[in-house]
Amino acid sequence: MGNLTIKSKPMGDYGTNCYIVDINGKQIIIDPGVGAFDWIVTNAKSPIAILNTHGHFDHIWSNDKVSKHFKIPIYCPKDDVFMLKNDPFGKNVPKSTADFEIKPDGMIELLGKKIIFHHFAGHTPGCSAIEIDEHLFSGDFIFQGSIGRVDFPFSDKDKMKKSLQKVLNIKKNYIIYPGHGAKTTLENERNSLKAWLNYL
Repeated sequence: MGNLTIKSKPMGDYGTNCYIVDINGKQIIIDPGVGAFDWIVTNAKSPIAILNTHGHFDHIWSNDKVSKHFKIPIYCPKDDVFMLKNDPFGKNVPKSTADFEIKPDGMIELLGKKIIFHHFAGHTPGCSAIEIDEHLFSGDFIFQGSIGRVDFPFSDKDKMKKSLQKVLNIKKNYIIYPGHGAKTTLENERNSLKAWLNYL
């Protein structure tokens, strides 16, 4: 399996979690948000890739700076790639380019790990939870006791319902690392997810 460790730090006004996943001394950066650059440079000596869970500005803000500094590629869900260039919320986000556009439920291999972008549309069209071993980086799909909002531009309540049904069918008990707030597990969230499914 190799040694895998995870560091996280909330970034910017929205406390968006940036994650550094270290696998045998090389790192994968997940969701480099506002002001994440300095923390990444200090804590990741040999990063090889940036993974985006979705395209919202607070998760991709430092994409370009980190990518250029370390000369590493950006992987983003295909259906959210447009947000990296178009700044749909008018936040003056530094533009970035996805080197790899990941298809829904697509899999890549990095550092000997199979990494799956589980597609859970609703919060955004391409919203994905990224699986590395038993860890699931859920972006803004699942939080501790809550789910991502569906009242933003490009959000879709009906797709969120389908995504909640889809995740509730997963039998594996992932450790969930959300885009905001504390980590949790899929087992711990099942009741909350069922309640949200009925509420939407």
